Amino acid sequence: MTVGAAATSTECVHDLLAHAARTRPGHPAVRDRGGVWSYAELAEQARRAAGWLDGIGAGRGTRLLCALPGGRDFAALLFGAVSRGVVVVPVAEDASAYQLRHLLDDARPAVVVATERRVPALAALTPVPVASREWAGVPPAAAAPAVRPDDPAMLLYTSGTTSRPKGIVCPHRAIVWAARAIAERVGYGPADIVYCRVPVSFDYGLYQLFLAVLAGAEVVYPPGRASARELIEIRDSNATVVPVVPTLALLLARLAARDRRPTSVRLLTNTGAALVGPDAARVRAAFPGAALICMYGMSECKRITVAAPDEDLAHPGTVGRPLRGTRLFVLGPDGAPVPPGATGEIVVAGPHVMDGYWGDAAATRQDERFVTAPDGAGRALRTGDFGHLDAQGRLYFDGRRDDLFKRRGRRMSCQEVESAALDISGVEQAACRPPGPDGRLTLWITGTASPDAVLHGIAVCLGPVGRPDTCVRIARMPLTPNGKIDRAALEEGTEGD
Repeated sequence: MTVGAAATSTECVHDLLAHAARTRPGHPAVRDRGGVWSYAELAEQARRAAGWLDGIGAGRGTRLLCALPGGRDFAALLFGAVSRGVVVVPVAEDASAYQLRHLLDDARPAVVVATERRVPALAALTPVPVASREWAGVPPAAAAPAVRPDDPAMLLYTSGTTSRPKGIVCPHRAIVWAARAIAERVGYGPADIVYCRVPVSFDYGLYQLFLAVLAGAEVVYPPGRASARELIEIRDSNATVVPVVPTLALLLARLAARDRRPTSVRLLTNTGAALVGPDAARVRAAFPGAALICMYGMSECKRITVAAPDEDLAHPGTVGRPLRGTRLFVLGPDGAPVPPGATGEIVVAGPHVMDGYWGDAAATRQDERFVTAPDGAGRALRTGDFGHLDAQGRLYFDGRRDDLFKRRGRRMSCQEVESAALDISGVEQAACRPPGPDGRLTLWITGTASPDAVLHGIAVCLGPVGRPDTCVRIARMPLTPNGKIDRAALEEGTEGD
């Protein structure tokens, strides 16, 4: 089945900030624990960052590895760099030496920018100049050089949970087009305050800045990691929009069960993993009156579908309809579209499909992910994920390729087993991996439920075939830097700290 076409953007990423600074110069733009900048102040600091990059010889086409957390400095450096044609490579502020060595070798940056605390550690890994914020006293840069919409603005590295991370080449046109298409669906407004706990090294967190700038809204970056103070910080910031991944959403739900004072939150958005059933209900209870928007995407094309606010209540499990201009295909094993209701691989085409992987054009052309679109019109992205469409074109996510398996002749997914576990009283989180060579299926849970009760409950729900062989209760799930459950770490016996 096919759903969905639109012209590509002629804007560049820095044009978004330039427009906001002209139309809303005095409105708050970015806030962190150090203070707040208006749009005019952010634009000036971006020009100073651009002038600093000019001064150190980081020009068009060079890469800048940015290990700054979300905040005013990150925003200024990002917009300043892309305005000069410098390609920004966001990485987690606390990325390990192992992770950084790969990124340094692969991206080959001209400069690395990090917090002052981390400069010595990063400088020990590379001969490339490593600096902290050094543009405060630099005069604003003169007129920007000619940066084209087809020029790369960023390299976004995949999470690398199953292999070495690959850099996704993200051109200005695709970033701007995706941001505008998402903005149409989520409906941020100039009065909104977006509380961005999701890391900016994850495209979901990164695009919150672009969405806020498009709306003329304010984005707030809280310090440190998520903690027991999270709900207090959301309340104190007067946040109206909170992007979450399920692990963050469930933390907020637990905190709200103990502190039921009202917040200003009107909207929550979720991606990264499904937020369904009892989990979604817990989050809604934590923020009464707030709408929930579920969506689905991949870094290789940013976003694919966005549901209407609370659409999942009427259509449980949906992640929405395709973005404007997106052509969505659900294909069977023979490569032909499947009918509504049938499961197939999700394939997407449109202006937001990025330009492949960094460093090896031949490898990108041959990579199974970037292919000719099934309708023959340009390139498409094979997601490797499986789902189905209903008769109205809503997408339902059925599982990732690596999460699907056959057990005793029945096709199943990890998501199916996890969802059944989450329906059991006392289960807070659940995660499993497909059976290994020994055929055994293991489930990990957090909460107060006993493993035996969970296994029994899943058998009642899914039958004996769906019952895991083992259920392991742990204190805390290990997480990836993007806040998703790290299933590979679970197999290694690692718990969250």
